[in-house]
Amino acid sequence: MTYWIEKEKEVFILAAKIVTFGISKGGCSKSTSSGITSYLLSKEEKVLAIDMDGQGNLTSFLTGEYDICNVFEEKTILEAILAEDARSYIIKIQDNLDLIPSNDFLATLPRRMFEKGLKLDALQKALQPVMEDYDWIIIDTPPALSEQTVMPLSTYSEAGSYAVVMFDGSMFAYYAIPKFLEIIEGAKERYNPALKTAGVLFSLIDARAKENEVMEEAIQEDYPGLMFNSIIRRKASTRRLAISGFDGNSELKNALEYYIPFVKELKDRVNQKQPQR
Repeated sequence: MTYWIEKEKEVFILAAKIVTFGISKGGCSKSTSSGITSYLLSKEEKVLAIDMDGQGNLTSFLTGEYDICNVFEEKTILEAILAEDARSYIIKIQDNLDLIPSNDFLATLPRRMFEKGLKLDALQKALQPVMEDYDWIIIDTPPALSEQTVMPLSTYSEAGSYAVVMFDGSMFAYYAIPKFLEIIEGAKERYNPALKTAGVLFSLIDARAKENEVMEEAIQEDYPGLMFNSIIRRKASTRRLAISGFDGNSELKNALEYYIPFVKELKDRVNQKQPQR
């Protein structure tokens, strides 16, 4: 149950805002972006990051563990969904940052869901016991329009559910955007009426590539007002975060340069309740 409290005529909802990063194309920086967003949000608020990609890149990014099948054996989002209760599968990363990890066995999710008769609202049921424990739930998804992508989009929260559409400036990702938006609309109609598209995030953009201007104009024309003003440009220091981590990293400020304004913009869009779609 979600509780409402009133303070000085303002209403606050004690439930997490859900943000799902996705696009049905690999290499668009979903895992890095969801991981950095989780880290930055956790500086002031309590965050739960969820890895819904069987490759486990977000898990490795936040924990530094790469032998994820052994380290997180039967301790992942797969088991949390099947148990319909996420509480036993949450691990602490930092003071305000927790994670539900993933590993290769998440590939069995469709079969296991069928065997248990679970539907696409299964992730919501698993998260219900912890929904009031966090300010944000940030979800990384695989580069596919599968259950692992549709389930996060289908997860309802009283505080709002949002999708960030990743875009690397390529034609492949450009043509993946309308497909992903269709999945968002389907999840909204069937399971999650509160779901909104927070925006399209340009990521891994090479400042020297002239075609970026053309693609930026195309997105603005096709989806007016939907593109984030923030653009994530390629930086070696950002790529090295997967090796160096956040703590004690001498180049952390440089690595986060483009993500700091994005997270601020994301918070502004969510808090104003004005994503464009």
